[in-house]
Amino acid sequence: MRFEITHTTDYRYSGSAIEAYLEARLTPPETSTQRVVSHRIEIVPDLPTTHYTDTFGNPVAFFSHTLRHDYLAIRNRLVVETTLPRLPEAALEVPVAEARQLFSSVLLDYFDYLQPTVSVPVGGLAAPWAHQYLGPGVPLREALEGLNGAVYRAFEYRPGTTDNHTPLLDVWKARRGVCQDFAHIMLSVLRTAGLPARYVCGYIETDPPRSPNGRRLVGAVATHAWVEVLVPGLQWVALDPTNNQWCAEQHVAVSFGRDSRDAAPVRGTFKGTGRQTLKIKVNMKRLKG
Repeated sequence: MRFEITHTTDYRYSGSAIEAYLEARLTPPETSTQRVVSHRIEIVPDLPTTHYTDTFGNPVAFFSHTLRHDYLAIRNRLVVETTLPRLPEAALEVPVAEARQLFSSVLLDYFDYLQPTVSVPVGGLAAPWAHQYLGPGVPLREALEGLNGAVYRAFEYRPGTTDNHTPLLDVWKARRGVCQDFAHIMLSVLRTAGLPARYVCGYIETDPPRSPNGRRLVGAVATHAWVEVLVPGLQWVALDPTNNQWCAEQHVAVSFGRDSRDAAPVRGTFKGTGRQTLKIKVNMKRLKG
């Protein structure tokens, strides 16, 4: 499939901002299932940028606006071709306990994806879920599909009920949130069970396609979030708990990290006396041919 994607982030200030400093993680990677045909990041007003790669392998564009301003916009424009991921069937037949043992020899390489963060604590309410769905003798496919489905059924997708600062404990108790929260819940359970897992931020096509089970996909109002889990053979496999499915051709990965803070598409700070209003819009259009 070929998609044309436009992702706009608008900042407006009730009083002029004096300075603004931002990082953009908006460059999608080339992988075995996605190819970047074209890509550019536009900043309004036009500002010089510097570039580096962060510790999680994400290309980062850094820019600053040091003059008084009322408006700042970042537009991510890209065309991407995707193919259906091929799951590593043999690796997914390995029991959870055996997978953990295999990872012990490469633990230092994936240590970050086993650790708790402020957004993704481990243990606590995640422990019973890890025991129920990720038992030592359960094959990985059964375990991952079971956990993915459990998050989908137990938590209600309701935009506006959480924000970037909502503690995961509140999500556990309220049993509602958005794709970011569902990814954090699933990461918490996976890491509690000793399986390396990372947060993925990207885009998803929802109009008009439907998931394999016939439901319209959810999550394209802004960016979407899902989870990747390391399996034997050191391959990442991707699951979308918001839509209860393995990630497919409609998913375009952009950035990775331990949690949503690491993989945030745009983050930064500004100096001024007014309030900041943020508006995000994503348009993902399937192209013919």
